[in-house]
Amino acid sequence: MKLRTIGYYFKQAFKSMRRNFWMSVAAISTVAIAAFLVGIFALLVINVNFMATKLERDIEVVAFVEVDVPRAEVLELEKQIKALPGIASVTLVPKEKGLEQMYARYGRDRDLLGALGGDNPLPDYFVVKAREPERVGRIAGQLAQIPQIYKVDYGQQEVERLFQVLGWVRWVGSALIMLLVGAAVFLIATTVRLTVFARQRELQIMKLVGAGDWFIRWPFFLEGFFLGAFGAGLACVIIYFGYFSLLEQVSPNISFLTLVDDPVVVYQVLWRLLVGGAGVGAIGSIISMRRFLKV
Repeated sequence: MKLRTIGYYFKQAFKSMRRNFWMSVAAISTVAIAAFLVGIFALLVINVNFMATKLERDIEVVAFVEVDVPRAEVLELEKQIKALPGIASVTLVPKEKGLEQMYARYGRDRDLLGALGGDNPLPDYFVVKAREPERVGRIAGQLAQIPQIYKVDYGQQEVERLFQVLGWVRWVGSALIMLLVGAAVFLIATTVRLTVFARQRELQIMKLVGAGDWFIRWPFFLEGFFLGAFGAGLACVIIYFGYFSLLEQVSPNISFLTLVDDPVVVYQVLWRLLVGGAGVGAIGSIISMRRFLKV
């Protein structure tokens, strides 16, 4: 392809955008809105996955030992639990430490001390972590079958709800992103098609005198490419400054809400969004030209 021909393609693409200025502005704005929504939802899904993974790693199974079980037997029981498959760690919390934790939480209240009468009614208990969060329920069931353990607690409902919400967010997020991408393709195709209709007589004459399909198609291909790229680029700029401004506000003030603060992850999202926007614009322009080239 000659350099002059390439220059002609670019010139015609930008000329068409200038000629249909407000139509181009509408297309860029539409793509920017769609790309912005896709980018925000992508970051939302990434952050939900990040927080869910962190919560999954923090899930613990607490197994309470019968009060009358001797300490030597408790230590043997610890070895037995560590030998179970899928166990990442086992921490024994003696009843003495449990009492200290209770005092630290409620203070050395005289009424509380009087009610205890110098005795320690608390049981020894184990804090167990699984290698894989999905094994928590199975491990809890195995611990409940041990005779010396009278109670197992791991927040079963909360764990199951967490996995349900995570799966729902991933499914809905993927479906919505596909829907928005489809809408962006349709809008770009419609915008370029309007330009084609405005120049239909001119383009038909070009075909009659022997112009090839791609000679006619390339300027519109580049027009859609640039419309998509400009719209996605605008969305990327807004998302970049908005997201990192949000991080500056959230991180110091809401400690329990942990967001992804790795710039590389955000850059990957924005880069894919920019490339995707340009690709969507190019695809939309090709779709809009199909009908004309069959004439």
